[in-house]
Amino acid sequence: MADAEDKGYTVHDKRYLHLSEEEKAKVREEEAARRQAREAAAQAAPDTPLPEITFSSFIISLSSSAFIHLGDMPDPTTGQISKNLPLAKQTIDLLGLLREKTRNNLQEDEEKLFDHLLYELRMRYVKEVS
Repeated sequence: MADAEDKGYTVHDKRYLHLSEEEKAKVREEEAARRQAREAAAQAAPDTPLPEITFSSFIISLSSSAFIHLGDMPDPTTGQISKNLPLAKQTIDLLGLLREKTRNNLQEDEEKLFDHLLYELRMRYVKEVS
């Protein structure tokens, strides 16, 4: 019964006092649309299985970022292809650092994948800056 008691205060949202009724209606519609989109995304997310996390998938993920920055793949968030060579170089250098730190500590197929991806990325970068 404590919940039914009057707390002695009320909250009034004054953020939209300066807006006309049309503008307020538009804001409410936009908020409702965003809320529906969030709810739809939350419902869809549990059904989507995530890929297994392995060292190979980690390396492929980093390589994909580098390929996106080289302009070979579209950005997954925008769908647009754009080049950002400084970010591509940084990602390639990071992969090179990881390769050196993991040398002789990977399985044979992981080493081949890593070496191949790093070679391809370095050649693509050289081609872009030349």
